[in-house]
Amino acid sequence: MRTDSSPGTLPAREHLPAGDAGTPVLDVVIPVYNEEKDLQPCVLRLHEHLRRTFPYAFRITIADNASTDTTPLVSRRLEAEIPEVRAFRLEQKGRGRALRTVWSASDAPVLAYMDVDLSTDLNALLPLVAPLISGHSDLAIGSRLARSSRVVRGPKREFISRAYNLILRGSLQARFSDAQCGFKAIRRDVAQVLLPLVEDTGWFFDTEMLVIAERAGLRIHEVPVDWVDDPNSTVHIVKTATEDLKGVWRVGKALAGGSLPLDRITRPFGDDPRDREIQDVPKGLARQLVGFCVVGGLSTLFYLVLYSAFRQFGGSQTANALALLVSAVANTAANRRLTFGVRGRGGAVRHQAQGLVVFGIGLALTSGSLAALNAASSDPAHSTELAVLIAANLAATVLRFLLFRAWVFPDREDDQPHSDQPRSDQPRSDHPRSDQPRSDHPRSTVVATHTPAAPQQSYGPLPQRPTAPQAPRYATTPYSTPSPYDTTEFRAGEAAEQRSWKDATMRLDPVRPTDTDPRNS
Repeated sequence: MRTDSSPGTLPAREHLPAGDAGTPVLDVVIPVYNEEKDLQPCVLRLHEHLRRTFPYAFRITIADNASTDTTPLVSRRLEAEIPEVRAFRLEQKGRGRALRTVWSASDAPVLAYMDVDLSTDLNALLPLVAPLISGHSDLAIGSRLARSSRVVRGPKREFISRAYNLILRGSLQARFSDAQCGFKAIRRDVAQVLLPLVEDTGWFFDTEMLVIAERAGLRIHEVPVDWVDDPNSTVHIVKTATEDLKGVWRVGKALAGGSLPLDRITRPFGDDPRDREIQDVPKGLARQLVGFCVVGGLSTLFYLVLYSAFRQFGGSQTANALALLVSAVANTAANRRLTFGVRGRGGAVRHQAQGLVVFGIGLALTSGSLAALNAASSDPAHSTELAVLIAANLAATVLRFLLFRAWVFPDREDDQPHSDQPRSDQPRSDHPRSDQPRSDHPRSTVVATHTPAAPQQSYGPLPQRPTAPQAPRYATTPYSTPSPYDTTEFRAGEAAEQRSWKDATMRLDPVRPTDTDPRNS
């Protein structure tokens, strides 16, 4: 799992410009392995559907990952016969590896993929990519588990699919409904910074990409699909399920440990500048309130259990003081980590000391309530004591939150560790000055790299790829017009022709040093 961080973030989403018909807006990748029988009918059917219904220029890329039958011959024949078809060959297996390689090399602003069996009804393709073209969403997936989806498949696959998605919801808190449907799309500017964070090169690639995107706050659009199971599927269910569970454990561990640099793929809040300049609203207030309420509820239950236990051996005042002291220490530690996001041991003693002062205020409130109750009744019932303590604790909880936020864990700039790297809300040193020429394209900051003054290495989003030494292979096609999107063009298929690389995945070595996966070899 990548553990580096980057000062860069994604810009606000924008509607893709219309009128640049020379550049494919959509690149549909079909990953194949030994699909000599199904490949040609699939490509012909998909091409006819796109030519008839899709309003933008498009491309179909066949990603052949280490097929041993005649699939490469079929791919090259389709490429020669249909101008919008490209053939790409990898010498290593792995659907994830094929998708990452082709998507990273594509110049289309919207990237999609679908399985070669075309189990998904193609009428869902335009609704899938439309939110990405409009700038509404970052990724889009087809869902077979939506209420309005119509699915035809056996009970075994239905059970496996639903069980897998329940595992994702329970372990990784995933909110998307269908991770395994082979019908997905992503914006290229998102893929450039998201794909280097994805380790898997096989079937878990989709799930890992979606989980990371969702945790980073990217918007995932779901499209209900009509889906018919392919009875001749060659997927090994047991092996795939085992590898998926290993991937769930790996990603969950990385998320729990905070080793994923999710800040590098965050989006601004909305596209309206007024949304990013909201005044007099404390940052993170809603999240902190939720966290504080959860911790407070658990602390109250813990306090009541302790009070009931201590009450068996002493008076009410003693039991209240001991229970409140123990629960206050636990409450301060939990709020420090979960509510206010303070990690590490720095300042922990000071925070606990301040928490004890807050505890003293709470003790005064609850003790005063008990004293008032004992003055009103010489022998109050235990249930009455608990009711009075709950009311007093509610009042103390509100005061505790205010003191925690304003005094114990204030959001002060001088509490943050100093770093040579600029924050995402500060100008970066590699941004062009006002007196320097700059690109008019709003996504030019995504591919910029940062060179700090210190000798330590800093990772930005994907670095630009060098232009291939020879002219593009498809200079005579209608799609040879220079791309208006400012990344260096590197077309699918060119890397395979270069003798200096064994396969196209070598082009990803600068950002994916662990790309080779022996499980798929």
